[in-house]
Amino acid sequence: MDLWYTEKQTETFGITAKVKRTLAEEQTDFQKLDMIETTQWGNMLVLDGMVMTTEKDEFVYHEMISHVPLFTHPNPKHVLVVGGGDGGVIREVLKHSTVEKVVLVEIDGRVIEASKKHLPSIAGALDDPRVEVKIADGFMHIAESEHAYDVIMVDSTEPVGPAVNLFTKGFYAGISKALKADGIFVAQSDNPWFKADLIEQVFKDVREIFPITKLYTANIPTYPSGLWTFTMGSKKHHPLEDVRQAELVSKYYTPSIHYASFALPKFVEDLTK
Repeated sequence: MDLWYTEKQTETFGITAKVKRTLAEEQTDFQKLDMIETTQWGNMLVLDGMVMTTEKDEFVYHEMISHVPLFTHPNPKHVLVVGGGDGGVIREVLKHSTVEKVVLVEIDGRVIEASKKHLPSIAGALDDPRVEVKIADGFMHIAESEHAYDVIMVDSTEPVGPAVNLFTKGFYAGISKALKADGIFVAQSDNPWFKADLIEQVFKDVREIFPITKLYTANIPTYPSGLWTFTMGSKKHHPLEDVRQAELVSKYYTPSIHYASFALPKFVEDLTK
C-alpha cells in the first residue's frame, strides 16, 4: 500500500508527497514535529502539519534569506538568526568570511536535535565554533538586545503557535533597536497567492520603521504556491545599490538572481503600495 503525506495549504488546496517511512514523530512542548522520508524530496521536516524544509529544495530558501542581506551589508560581523533550528541559515551565513559570530535563537530544542539526526546536510554547521545556540524565545531575545547585530534573519514558521509574535510591529521595532546603526534584517513573509493580506501588513509595518524596505521572491516548490516572499528592512544600505560581489559556493543565489529577485509581478508589487 502506498503512503502519502498531504499538507492542506488552504481549505481547498494542498500538496502531496509519497512517503517511504516515518523517521520521527513527537509532540514537543511547542508543536507537533514529524520527520518523514519522501520519494521526491528526501527527508522532510514537518511542524504542525506544515512543511518546513526538505533535503532536495532547502537550498533555495536558506540561500535567499541569508545571502541577499549579507551581500547588501558591507561588513557583516555579528549575525542573529531567530528560529531556523534546522540549521540551514546558519550553514549559509558561515560561508561569509567576514562573519565572526552568529547566534541562533530557537524556541524548540527538539527541532535542532531532530535536524542534526535526520538532516545532517542542513544542520551540520551548528557545531561550528563561530555559532552560539540558544534555546530561548526569539521575541524576548530581541527585546533584550540593543545595537548588537549587523544582520538579523527571522527564519520563522507561519504566524501560528510560538511564531505569532514574530509577525508584529512591536517585534520589528525591537529588531531595529537590536541592530547596529547600519543594520539589515530579513524575514520570511509567506506567499502572495494565499497570504496576500499578511504580506501587505508585514510590509506596511516594516516600512514604518525602516527607511529602506523591499520585498523579494524565490521559487520554493514545497512551500505553499511555490512563490515565496522575503521582506527586508534596512537602516542604510540599499539591496539594489550597495551590493558586494558574491564569492561563494551556491546552488540558487547569484549576483544576477540577487537583483532579479526584487523584480516583482504586478499583483505582488501592488501589495507594497
